[in-house]
Amino acid sequence: MHSVVVGTTGVTAHDVLAVARAGARVELSEEAVAALAAAREIVDALAAKPEPVYGVSTGFGALATRHISPELRAQLQRNIVRSHAAGMGPRVEREVVRALMFLRLKTVCSGHTGVRPEVAQTMADVLNAGITPVVHEYGSLGCSGDLAPLSHCALALMGEGDAEGPDGVVRPAGELLREHGIEPVELREKEGLALLNGTDGMLGMLIMALADLDSLYTSADITAALSLEGLLGTDKVLAPELHAIRPHPGQAASAANMLAVLKGSQLTGHHQDDAPRVQDAYSVRCAPQVAGAGRDTLAHARLVAERELAAAVDNPVVLPGGRVESNGNFHGAPVAYVLDFLAIAAADLGSIAERRTDRLLDKNRSHGLPPFLADDAGVDSGLMIAQYTQAALVSELKRLAVPASADSIPSSAMQEDHVSMGWSAARKLRTAVDNLTRVIAVELYAAARAVELREGLEPAPASRAVIEAARAAGVGGPGPDRFLAPDLAAADAFVRGGGLVAAAETVTGPLR
Repeated sequence: MHSVVVGTTGVTAHDVLAVARAGARVELSEEAVAALAAAREIVDALAAKPEPVYGVSTGFGALATRHISPELRAQLQRNIVRSHAAGMGPRVEREVVRALMFLRLKTVCSGHTGVRPEVAQTMADVLNAGITPVVHEYGSLGCSGDLAPLSHCALALMGEGDAEGPDGVVRPAGELLREHGIEPVELREKEGLALLNGTDGMLGMLIMALADLDSLYTSADITAALSLEGLLGTDKVLAPELHAIRPHPGQAASAANMLAVLKGSQLTGHHQDDAPRVQDAYSVRCAPQVAGAGRDTLAHARLVAERELAAAVDNPVVLPGGRVESNGNFHGAPVAYVLDFLAIAAADLGSIAERRTDRLLDKNRSHGLPPFLADDAGVDSGLMIAQYTQAALVSELKRLAVPASADSIPSSAMQEDHVSMGWSAARKLRTAVDNLTRVIAVELYAAARAVELREGLEPAPASRAVIEAARAAGVGGPGPDRFLAPDLAAADAFVRGGGLVAAAETVTGPLR
């Protein structure tokens, strides 16, 4: 199995996805082990001094004014983990927990946290054993780290709390550690705090959302092209020279994708036929502008993620020369903002896709297609309620686009009086990505049927390849009314699994 080696300078998005989704093994580099040991020597030296040092020999948050005597410090570290493991609500997905644990290990290995090498190795061992701590939906305000989620993970390292084994069964974490020969950690000065104080959950969810949205934006370009064909629209608006005079990279990429899919189509450019048009509707003509703006938002979010992947987020941190300094790098604002930006872009992409679907189904605007793409309109309802479902999803996307990061709620007796709500932004973005996939699937379903109903005119070879692959994947074609939910589920799986993009690329080559 592929292994990911964690050093001192961060990891890549590919590494995160490999560990979170593909179960890649994790190894610590020699450099990381040496950095861990060196930083630990600094913490041990500070712990031996009579002067209080935050996180080493004091309480936490609003309780940081109390100096903790040496005999109570191990208890202090255990207590912070136990008390902070206070999450509630549904379980968080396995891939999110694995990403969160791996990213915390990444920071630990930077040598800026003061955690002992054996603690870092235990973190890697738990990941490699396929043990996933039970983490709950609620408990992070996105500041001072994703505290409750990370605490549940740290609790499992101590052999406490619950975790899911590699067989998917939830059991006491201590049992799972014993079965895999993993010794529970006995936390020492600063280690409990260092395991909790990071933006790892929200960053992990950002990285996975970026990967999913990359594919969805290409999928949306393909379905937009199919809708353009179904509506007998013009591809002249996709000409590169038009997009060059408004030089947004994402816009140019989306236009190029649509043009590649439409190459060789007999369905485009019928504006002067029976129902003459000067211009297509905005939802068709402006598809590259809307999808392109979303692509550029993705690029900005990716830049933020890359910076975070290179960061060491903890408080306090061990600096070169032996200094241990408090800081505010745990604040999640940079990540929270882009998580919200992406939810806004996803809502707009879903909104324009739904408008194209509605146009395909409306006999007054579809330029000759049967009402609701029905086989025998009146007897058959066609795709009427499929559009209702899509509209409900879009409405939910709009609600999810309301930013979480604009909110703040004070905590810790007003010591932590401004928080990012980045975890909440990440959670709603995951729902938005899930719903956007369904919205695109409904457009695919409608657009493919519309193209097939244009008898006597051949679609583009790429469109034909998409439709044939969709049919092979169980996405039904035109005909009398039938139980529609299975068809829509098949379309969803076709988009979600990458089949849509793969089918188009058999003709177009790699799309952007």
